[in-house]
Amino acid sequence: MEGTKQTNPCAICLGGMGAGGEQAIFTAECSHTFHFHCISASVEHGNLLCPLCNAQWRELPFVRPPASMPTSQPPSVDAVQPRRVRAHSEDTVVFDDDEQVGPPDSRRQAGAASDEAVVVKTHGHYSAVARDSSDDNFAVLVHLKAPGIAGSGTEAAGDAPAQRAPVDLVTVLDVSRSMHGSKLALLKQAMRFVIDILGPDDRLSVVSFSSRARRVTRLTRMSDAGKALCVRAVESLTARTGTNIAEGLRTAAKVLDERRYRNGVSSVVLLTDGQDNYTPMRQAFGRGLPHYAALVPPSFARTGTSTGDRATPVHTFGFGNDHDAAAMHAVSEATGGTFSFIENEAVIQDAFAQCVGGLLSVVVQEARIAVQCLDPGVRIGSVKSGLYESSVDEDGRAALIVVGELYADEERRFLLFLVVPRAEATDGDLTALIKVSCLYRDAAAGADVNVMAEDMVVARPEHAVDAERSVEVERERVRVEATEDMAAARAAAERSEHQEAVEILESRRGAVAQSDAARGGDPMIVALEIELRDMRRRVSSRQNYARSGRAYMLAGMSAHMQQRGSSSQLQLPSVIAFQDGAVTTTAATHQVSQQAATLPYATPAMLAMLLRSRRAREASAAGAQRQPGAPEGAQGSEPTVPKELN
Repeated sequence: MEGTKQTNPCAICLGGMGAGGEQAIFTAECSHTFHFHCISASVEHGNLLCPLCNAQWRELPFVRPPASMPTSQPPSVDAVQPRRVRAHSEDTVVFDDDEQVGPPDSRRQAGAASDEAVVVKTHGHYSAVARDSSDDNFAVLVHLKAPGIAGSGTEAAGDAPAQRAPVDLVTVLDVSRSMHGSKLALLKQAMRFVIDILGPDDRLSVVSFSSRARRVTRLTRMSDAGKALCVRAVESLTARTGTNIAEGLRTAAKVLDERRYRNGVSSVVLLTDGQDNYTPMRQAFGRGLPHYAALVPPSFARTGTSTGDRATPVHTFGFGNDHDAAAMHAVSEATGGTFSFIENEAVIQDAFAQCVGGLLSVVVQEARIAVQCLDPGVRIGSVKSGLYESSVDEDGRAALIVVGELYADEERRFLLFLVVPRAEATDGDLTALIKVSCLYRDAAAGADVNVMAEDMVVARPEHAVDAERSVEVERERVRVEATEDMAAARAAAERSEHQEAVEILESRRGAVAQSDAARGGDPMIVALEIELRDMRRRVSSRQNYARSGRAYMLAGMSAHMQQRGSSSQLQLPSVIAFQDGAVTTTAATHQVSQQAATLPYATPAMLAMLLRSRRAREASAAGAQRQPGAPEGAQGSEPTVPKELN
């Protein structure tokens, strides 16, 4: 048939390997074929299994180390760094050349934004329980709110320098062939914006990856000179063959693990539009689910020690409809980061802006909530904490929730379900339920802080038919149940049970719409109903789910289970403005779409950075109109990386 004459693709780069091609072909003993340079690069980085069937090879392609760097290639920024053993391997370089951070005393003084502390409150589902009744499922909401930082609206938007803890940020950027052209130009524009908003005490390292990863810049302080050098380095990026996400993350881990100095906050941002075609993640002969842990460097994984969460979060951005959403979600979940789905390439900069806006406002680290039962008969049955680690003692008398980092003004809500016994004749009119405390580290001052909530008590009258129900608890129950059904619908869609997924989402949407919170016009719950409707459409068929449904649902689950703003939702409110130094937003309910339910998680600093990004993009577009024919900066030969970056 004519179809047999079509070019067979290389499984690594997906390029053709037909007769008459100019590239050497390697045929493995398992009979699979690859471009010789593609499989050589894969083997060179320790991958000794067939990328297609996972068969272990006995005969490997021979790779001869290059005698010298080709003159047509720009010098690597690490070419003159110390402790290099072999010029062709990043793994043999120790990245201990990071630029020194600012003096600790001055940085601590600058970051001491206010004397405010985390606010901890509790809310019982009902104000009273009848004396002769017990309740085995009494819901209590534990609510945290982080303190703000001075001017977290206008200053975070760039109108003045905000007082905050400085950040070590590593951006891991996909420069594979599919990023060629407008995608790469938009990525460079987004990176210029990120460089611009970082402060002089922040440090940035840029890592790029295609078939191999490369540290483009060391961890550099964002002084005027440092910013100029990083901009020039970003402009030097060009699209190349292959997508090796795992090596990009390993390089980022080396940058952070081997640095000599440390800022108080560290984070990684990963953007890709493709799938890793160098890292074996499946079992032999393609059976079983992918093992995405192979993508996560050990130093990035959360330890689960219940002593606070100091792992470096990796915030992942899946770009377009061809990326591996499950892999990006798994990486973010394993490290405590967020996963965002960028469906529209035009908003890459806004996506970065919202994420970095949060990173530049970290005020709380290593936060953990301790819960102790007070009345001898009270027990903790379960804790609803989403992706946050939680544990309940065997006797049910105590519980712990590991929260980790909080951005300025960020909130967390956790539901506890208690066993409340009948009141004894000798008991008073109140039953003391639980005592809640929150221990954390002030990110700016570096000091440990412990705050206590008022003891949670419930009235014990003879009759409680008119007991008041908590709006806060009811709202959180609606949100938690909707999040659980999102996960159930996603599992059904993965089994190709798309009608079941639709029914789960539609049933939950109806319940959300009939809730008191929705009828009362609660913005999050109203938007949650719209999000469930949009998810229902995206899981309705195999095609819809593969095209955007999987990524959309995983991004929504990431936001809701971490209660953190996701850049997947970039349908901004119709108005973002500043009023009395704070960010204000307005939007008509019917205009809310595409992850709109995550908008309430966005903090003032995140919204302010979105506003700044929008202004910058509008100014850039206006400038482009005045100068037609300006080059994209994404094509042609790669410029020389500036020597000063060494």
